[in-house]
Amino acid sequence: VTSQIDIQSITSAVEVLRQGGVVAYPTDTLFGLGVDALNEAAVERVFEVKGRPQGMPLPLIIGEPEQLQMVADTVSESAWKFASAFWPGGLTLVVPVGPNVPDLITARGWKVAVRLPDHPVPRELTLQLGRPITGTSANRSGGPEPATAESVQNQLHNTIDVILKGGPAPGGRSSTVLDITGSQPRVLRHGAVSVEQLEKIYGAPVKVDETMDRKT
Repeated sequence: VTSQIDIQSITSAVEVLRQGGVVAYPTDTLFGLGVDALNEAAVERVFEVKGRPQGMPLPLIIGEPEQLQMVADTVSESAWKFASAFWPGGLTLVVPVGPNVPDLITARGWKVAVRLPDHPVPRELTLQLGRPITGTSANRSGGPEPATAESVQNQLHNTIDVILKGGPAPGGRSSTVLDITGSQPRVLRHGAVSVEQLEKIYGAPVKVDETMDRKT
């Protein structure tokens, strides 16, 4: 997997992110569309590029578990427990949003979805940037899911600043989305991590909300 990293390309992409630019990058599932998630003007560009309504929240990508503290208001003991068990990997944690995160990310809500992917490119981007990036798919809203750089180019053309090649995204299963803001963890979307795996780590039952089984 390390062969997928071109450090020079990533360093150049990080400079673009620092200046408010938009970067498409491979992940362990599909290609993502990244901006500095704490830069409100840059976040606005994501919505413009995707043609996405601003009332829809955006998930965030971090490069190490400690970056969760940059975007969460509080990080509970259960958050660290799930993170240490399943990150990097196919689990998205929904946590109380912190004051640094623009309202556009959460659609003015009080929660934010965060993931640490099992792919070196987005992790290196966020670590070099020192801040989280957006983790929405690199396509027009409602368009085909982008598994290759060519697919991103075909859909987004010249509306973004950089497409990091990094080979095809593996196209693995979507992440499991787990809301840990309440008294009992709640699965909002089934995915790569099973309910049984979650309960084994948590040591107690987790809720499953079938009505919210949707993509982030």
